[in-house]
Amino acid sequence: MRRPWREGPRGASGPRSHRLSSQSTLAIETSGLVKSFGETRAVDGVDLAIPQGVVYGVLGPNGAGKTTTIRMLATLLTPDGGTARVLGHDVVREAEAVRSRVSLTGQFASIDEDLTATENLTLLARLLGFSRSQAVERSEELLAAFDLTKAAGRQSKTFSGGMRRRLDIAASLVITPDLLFLDEPTTGLDPRTRGQVWDSVRAMVALGTTILLTTQYLDEADQLADRIAVIDHGRVIAEGTTGELKASVGTGALHVRLVNSESRPEASQLLTRALAAPVFQESDPFALSVRTDDSERVAKALTELAQSEIAVADFAFGRPSLDEVFLALTGRPAQEDTDTQEDAA
Repeated sequence: MRRPWREGPRGASGPRSHRLSSQSTLAIETSGLVKSFGETRAVDGVDLAIPQGVVYGVLGPNGAGKTTTIRMLATLLTPDGGTARVLGHDVVREAEAVRSRVSLTGQFASIDEDLTATENLTLLARLLGFSRSQAVERSEELLAAFDLTKAAGRQSKTFSGGMRRRLDIAASLVITPDLLFLDEPTTGLDPRTRGQVWDSVRAMVALGTTILLTTQYLDEADQLADRIAVIDHGRVIAEGTTGELKASVGTGALHVRLVNSESRPEASQLLTRALAAPVFQESDPFALSVRTDDSERVAKALTELAQSEIAVADFAFGRPSLDEVFLALTGRPAQEDTDTQEDAA
């Protein structure tokens, strides 16, 4: 996939014209950040210190405070307490400076559905200071990079959900930002399109852009994030690399994939008894996992599964998955739906 990023035209108000001279300045720094909606405290004292030039993952179930945190950092919401600086600028006192340096791709498409894909991107480029010919050229580059060239002349309202998402992300990249907020960017996308977005993220970081990524897909965070903060009930409950987070909840785990999903309840009961540990039923209906360091018990448990005629398609014994880390830290799966006022904020 061709890299669809370059600096804006000379004189444009693009973020690249404001590069920080000091590479030691944090991309994001928050202290005691708070935001409430009525009696619900969506963000309850979040502390972050995110260096430049990395992908920083923020994980949490729906309603945990991820989106509200991003909206405050992007100056779309005013904090009720605490402080936050983005690329050296206070998000309240220097909101305009922050906005000139960042880009945001939210959970829902922000494109104009009555315009074609080309018209959407060309309009944004013109607003950002490109000449007419530069705007057309830039839109063509982005459409090609996100595999939308064949649909360039169609109204966006005729696009599939995945196509709209790709166009929305492309619109965020008309000018390469110093900091890009990606709020659950691959929700609902097919595996091929998710892979395209992942490639785009890696390419942007290689060019110096910092990315704050919120996601409920733990494999996405595992693939992309240099460091991860786990947020639950508006607070950061754990932070570190994926390796550090996995080590924090134990050094071993048994992963089992069954031949028949109907066998999972019986297999879960057997493994719980044999390993004396809770069994996690993964989103894959054929899969189970258990955190344990006891290899002898694992061998006996697998033998008992065979003796009980529970067919196992595959198994692995090793480090815990990020899914298990999340379950251990929060007590619930990452993709559990929770209706809160944050969702409507």
